Amino acid sequence: MPRLRVNLLPPACAIALAAAAAALGACGGDNADPAAGKQLFTQRCGACHVLADAGTKGVQGPNLDLAFKEDVADGLGRSTIEGVVRKQIQLPQGGVMPANLVTGKDADAVAAYVASAIGRKGGATGGGGPSGTAKANAKNEVAIPTDPSGQLAYQVKSATAKAGKVTLVSKNDASVPHDIALKGGPAGPVVSGGATSKITANLKPGTYTFYCTVPGHEQAGMKGTLTVK
Repeated sequence: MPRLRVNLLPPACAIALAAAAAALGACGGDNADPAAGKQLFTQRCGACHVLADAGTKGVQGPNLDLAFKEDVADGLGRSTIEGVVRKQIQLPQGGVMPANLVTGKDADAVAAYVASAIGRKGGATGGGGPSGTAKANAKNEVAIPTDPSGQLAYQVKSATAKAGKVTLVSKNDASVPHDIALKGGPAGPVVSGGATSKITANLKPGTYTFYCTVPGHEQAGMKGTLTVK
């Protein structure tokens, strides 16, 4: 079996499982749901970890794509990686991540998703980052929906509106909670499951930042630029 390169993980989060890697199989087996794991990962783990497939850009924990990059290249089975991730969820090393952040079937799903997603983009539920610019309608309302797959992102990274009364409308079809807010301005309600977060402000010409106030989401990249003319 290829050697598990645990030295790729930062010291605070290193997984001391090299000797036991051969004994760690996929804990979730065929019953684990990677699609559900993706949503759980973005909601509970994305603020700390980078994982390209999930679109997360956390800075506190290790970059998971890099952590297992060489192991995947060496042919380490993803089922073994799944077992390592599952064990790390249960008994994290370094005291940074709390133990059992997710448990039971949820933990199995997250481990299965992470193992399947490492080094890939657009996996379990698809993906794709934000693109394009949202433009205000005749009422000076701007639609800035969230990513429907549960990624920590809006579907656009920029928006434009006319000076005066501006309304930002953010529909969230995912189960991961989000809102929309302006830096130094109002914040809408945190919503999920098809509900809408909405704010209105009187804005002068200039550049503003819209973002999600849910802890960790802005840091993971859930923000954009509003240009008012």
